[in-house]
Amino acid sequence: MPAASIQKTLQALNIKSTNPGVSTGKKWIKSKGPKLTSYSPVDGALIGTLQAANEKVFHEVVTISKKAFVEWRKWPAPRRGEVVRQIGEALRKHKEPLGKLVSYEMGKSYQEGLGEVQEMIDICDFAVGLSRQLHGLTMHSERPNHRMYEQYHPLGIVGIISSFNFPVAVWSWNTMLAWVCGDTCIWKPSEKTPLCSIACQQIVAKVFEANGVPEGVSCLVNGDAAIGNLIAECEDIPLVSATGSTRMGRAVGKTVMERFGRPLLELGGNNAIIITESANLSMAIRGALFGAVGTAGQRCTTTRRLIIHESIYNDVKNRLKKAYAQLAIGNPLDPKNHVGPLIDKQAVSLYLNALQEIKKQGGKFVVEGGVLQGRGYQSGCYVKPAIAEVHNHYPIVQQETFAPILYLIKYKTLEEAIELQNDVKQGLSSAIMTTSLRDMEQFLSHAGSDCGIANVNIGTSGAEIGGAFGGEKETGGGRESGSDSWKIYMRRQTNTINYGDSLPLAQGIKFDF
Repeated sequence: MPAASIQKTLQALNIKSTNPGVSTGKKWIKSKGPKLTSYSPVDGALIGTLQAANEKVFHEVVTISKKAFVEWRKWPAPRRGEVVRQIGEALRKHKEPLGKLVSYEMGKSYQEGLGEVQEMIDICDFAVGLSRQLHGLTMHSERPNHRMYEQYHPLGIVGIISSFNFPVAVWSWNTMLAWVCGDTCIWKPSEKTPLCSIACQQIVAKVFEANGVPEGVSCLVNGDAAIGNLIAECEDIPLVSATGSTRMGRAVGKTVMERFGRPLLELGGNNAIIITESANLSMAIRGALFGAVGTAGQRCTTTRRLIIHESIYNDVKNRLKKAYAQLAIGNPLDPKNHVGPLIDKQAVSLYLNALQEIKKQGGKFVVEGGVLQGRGYQSGCYVKPAIAEVHNHYPIVQQETFAPILYLIKYKTLEEAIELQNDVKQGLSSAIMTTSLRDMEQFLSHAGSDCGIANVNIGTSGAEIGGAFGGEKETGGGRESGSDSWKIYMRRQTNTINYGDSLPLAQGIKFDF
């Protein structure tokens, strides 16, 4: 991306070359934390620097957010929803520059960057409607002249720890729902994409100022893992939403649970598409291709395994090989390119290590991988999407490698395919490509996919915000975004009202004196 173009984008988002990394919504706070630098994986250029939070400043932010909650929770939910509606409008106005920044700082294609901002807009729309539907339940009491019901109340501060691969969307999934529920939020973004968080905070701050929203409803604490640990340990933060690796989630979840807080975990995936003998292969190849190479394989919903019926295995393999030969790899802001860079050189090292392990464990490459060099690849973060024939039990196949490596696995019966699909520790997303109604229903039955997401004739990635997003097993069990995910951001209370003039006890218990 030319220097003039990125400068124009940063100016549109009110981002300077050096920025404070901590904000309470109304002000930016100076901190003595470490300096964070943001380098683009697209061309290796330094985009900007900022001063991260330290422990003292973190606790200052918590105090401000805690005070804001006392006032914010009193605002009627539809009024809070109106503020979120205006945030959605502001995001529409900033969609192009924010999408470009996401693409340039993270490395995903510009179209995917725009799509990520659209996800933010969509969740704003969802949350606005939700603000008038925070419902409870009414039930009949066993006691005469009694009424029972359940209601939901705001929970408090929501801590959000987000990952680099979706530097803005996942934050919005949490904040927009939490805000209409009456919670305040403290966000610790990935230290690999800090400028995206600065942009979001700037956009939200203007809307909040125009509506008189209390300082501390939207807080930002850029920093390293130490700040994430402070969020996990803080007893003033009843809910911690963490997105990232299973290793990270295990540590955060344990810390939060030990203090009886709520962990909301969205962790690793090892997602498979089953391709049956009746599948529409054109659709199957298209779904597998985007699922495997989109965001350069750096999605928790990336397609990592193709489980292919033996009768069509060679045909699918040859079609994939031909499709991979047509992939254009390069600057993600160029619409002609399909695949951008990995986030940094550490990710490249993990990718290369995975390629070595595939060979050591007996895998056979259909499409060879490797690091691209030369003009246009000076950042050192561009790699070739690879395909390997493997067995599902290989250790390297059992783990998630955040890179564009696709594994091909052969099966004979659908029962075997489903068993292979489920025989990993992760349980996020899954899919089947078939025109057989029987196969579809078996895949979606209680004896089918064990993942939180199970699709038919679409790929494993590209979830819509209307449905709850999340997975089982080592994916963490959390649910974000749509459906009734709002309930985790609130505390449930059961109420019983006696409007009679006697005091009967439940279960017919007698207590006379």
